[in-house]
Amino acid sequence: MARTKEFDPDAALQAALELFWRRGYEATTMSDLVEHLGIGRASIYATFGNKHELYLKALDRYTRANTPALTAELAEPESGLDAVRQVVRRFAAEAGSDEVRLTGCFITNSAAELGPHDEVVARRVERNWEQLETLLYAALVRARARGELPADRDPQALARMLGVMLQGIRVVGKASSDPARVRDAAEQALTLLD
Repeated sequence: MARTKEFDPDAALQAALELFWRRGYEATTMSDLVEHLGIGRASIYATFGNKHELYLKALDRYTRANTPALTAELAEPESGLDAVRQVVRRFAAEAGSDEVRLTGCFITNSAAELGPHDEVVARRVERNWEQLETLLYAALVRARARGELPADRDPQALARMLGVMLQGIRVVGKASSDPARVRDAAEQALTLLD
């Protein structure tokens, strides 16, 4: 007969996500995970696999938790230029807040720390960025169809530029104590939509 787990795997995965997010992959040891999750090493391996597999599960969890809100903002048929502006301004406001500044974006952190040498993480990051670009692109196409975006603007190029800028905002926001830096950059980028 199989033993019943004496811990909540969902809560343990959330705790692992928070630890990886705060400390990064390399700085988080299995001993750190055992202590932070409050479960034994054997239980971690049996439930989640090795440290890398646990990290990937945490990254997937982060994506699943954050994608619906962004999709709701940008994928509604009525969303257009105002929705894009709202998302850009929200990213800038969050990046300038003390809470987000301490941790940054888990996707952006993963890209910077592991992306250059971990193909599995790089693919997950790329998929996340493609999804962001697709949402921005669709909103910009709707905006152009309604005359909100000038006809000579390329929605694909703008979506890519905004996606890259939003990731840059996350990086700069994490390191800068001046919220005006990211806010001003976001506002300048938004002038390209006029």
